[in-house]
Amino acid sequence: MEVTIPTPDGDITGYLAVPSGSGPFPAVVIIHDAIGLSADARRITDRFADSGYLALSPDLYSRGGFFRCVRQVFKDVFARRGRAFDDIEASRALLAARADCTGKIGVAGYCLGGGFALVAAARSFDASAPYYGQLPRDLSALDDACPIVASFGRRDPSLRGAAAKLDAALTERNIPHDVKEYPHAGHSFANKIGPAPVNTVLRVLGVGYHEDSDLDAWQRVMSFFGEHLK
Repeated sequence: MEVTIPTPDGDITGYLAVPSGSGPFPAVVIIHDAIGLSADARRITDRFADSGYLALSPDLYSRGGFFRCVRQVFKDVFARRGRAFDDIEASRALLAARADCTGKIGVAGYCLGGGFALVAAARSFDASAPYYGQLPRDLSALDDACPIVASFGRRDPSLRGAAAKLDAALTERNIPHDVKEYPHAGHSFANKIGPAPVNTVLRVLGVGYHEDSDLDAWQRVMSFFGEHLK
């Protein structure tokens, strides 16, 4: 369902999915990819709810849509500060205040959202699941990170070596983690961007849905979140 999320800079919109049953439930803030709060982002939010998580996806483009907001949101993720991070924290606070939330809250993100999920791992969350997220330029941003389960595609030309670099950084910091690179997947392998023919074309470019990798990554995230959030 569509919800309003109060933030220090005014209300934004989001999509909330609630598991069946009476709860209370652990929760997840899901951060959308560069496309925005699309039908696919809502599908992913529902997927978390179907697995027993109170799931909320804030619309980081709420204040003017994709064309007016995308540049600023990208600036925020690279700067590791800004209004987009305030929006993510406001989403976490909204979930934490609900009577049907256990207080254990994770964060997951895809593409652009994966970058946010990595940085947000050191900001009040109990576990983080970045999918093909850009690593922070300064890895000290991970010094106080919560447990991280991260997924990358080896055929992703934009993130070559990122999985190994992240794994080494988390190992060095003794942060519980599970980092995996899928050999047959590219960027956005867990996002259903369009119809099957579109995804077939995108995979040639190192982008697009890859079912086997998506299913394996999902099982890893569920196992990891089950350990750290439930």
